[in-house]
Amino acid sequence: MRRTVFGRPLRGVAFDVAVSGLVALVSLVAAVNQQGGWAATAVGAGMAVALLFRRTHPRAATVAVAVLALVQVIAGWGPLPYDVAVLIVLYSVVKYGERLRDGVLAGAVAAVGVLLAAAQTPGVIQFWVTALWYALVTGAVWLAALNVRTRRLYVLSLEERAATLEREREAESRAAVAEERTRIARELHDVVAHSMAVMIVQADGARFMLDRDPDQARAAVKVVADTGRQALEEMRRLVGVLRDADPAGIDGPAVAADPEHRRLALAELPDLLARFDDAGLRVIQTVTGTPPDLPPGLELTVYRVVQEALTNALKHAGVGAAVEVGLAYTAEAVVVRVVDDGRGRPLVSPAPSGGHGLLGMRERVTVYDGSLTVGPRVTGGWRVEVRLPLPSEPASEVIAA
Repeated sequence: MRRTVFGRPLRGVAFDVAVSGLVALVSLVAAVNQQGGWAATAVGAGMAVALLFRRTHPRAATVAVAVLALVQVIAGWGPLPYDVAVLIVLYSVVKYGERLRDGVLAGAVAAVGVLLAAAQTPGVIQFWVTALWYALVTGAVWLAALNVRTRRLYVLSLEERAATLEREREAESRAAVAEERTRIARELHDVVAHSMAVMIVQADGARFMLDRDPDQARAAVKVVADTGRQALEEMRRLVGVLRDADPAGIDGPAVAADPEHRRLALAELPDLLARFDDAGLRVIQTVTGTPPDLPPGLELTVYRVVQEALTNALKHAGVGAAVEVGLAYTAEAVVVRVVDDGRGRPLVSPAPSGGHGLLGMRERVTVYDGSLTVGPRVTGGWRVEVRLPLPSEPASEVIAA
């Protein structure tokens, strides 16, 4: 953690104190031999104090040093060693000033000071040579400060732009998550509604068959119990997804108009693969294991994962890419693996919509406590692998008559 003094970085404060102390020391050491004696030393000490505020108050520090330099000129002492403070404060006002206008004004004042200093410089060198030398030194300091100021403002603008882009990216991510959660809520709403309809039909059948065929009525009641447990689990996931979202509008007219409002299942997966095959992908499907009876919500997640992975393959691998879609069923989980070779041509026809990319895919997988692995392959192309644990079978209940 960076240490601060009076709200400023310790490193900068130490550097300013060192610079100020050096100017004060120069004015003190030359007190005996320089023109003006101790009075000139007092002027140099005042310049040294002003340099302490060259970062926080560059304009005020520049005015203070300029006034003290004018006193020196009026006294006729000529240029002295501590006048390096003039160059330091000129550099500071150009670099740290809120407006470049302050630096330009300070440069103009320094130009007048160059002429006055050249006029008071003793020696055999001609006036214009001395003035040219002072002007070159002062101009070099001013231009160096301007270059540093430009770079400093450029870096600050890049940092601000990066911060703005980060905030926009976070806002877009939150919006995408909220929209995808709303879509998941609609789909799970269909699942729960289907389960409730099954329960009502089976319960009515059990009520009518209770006296005529007790065995069939018992089987219907068992279906009602199993379906209710499954619907309750789906409701739990639905509430979990919507814990930060507004569920309003789930039953609104926009849902009915949504073409994806109907429930999709794995039985429709071959049609999905055929559509992508027609779009230009060379899709190969492999199935390992025996497909179990999956909850409708889990089937829908598998369907959406395959759809999104194929959409990404079509967008990025291109038309003509070979894609292998693998479904592996085990006793614990269903594994979806979509791999493309990345050797297609640029897309020439629009790909089917697939939601919000990897962000939406990860959100869907997280709902069922699954895992998502994505990344490039060593041999080229892209790999998407999703593992979705299967729900445990509900425990059998024995009800005594």
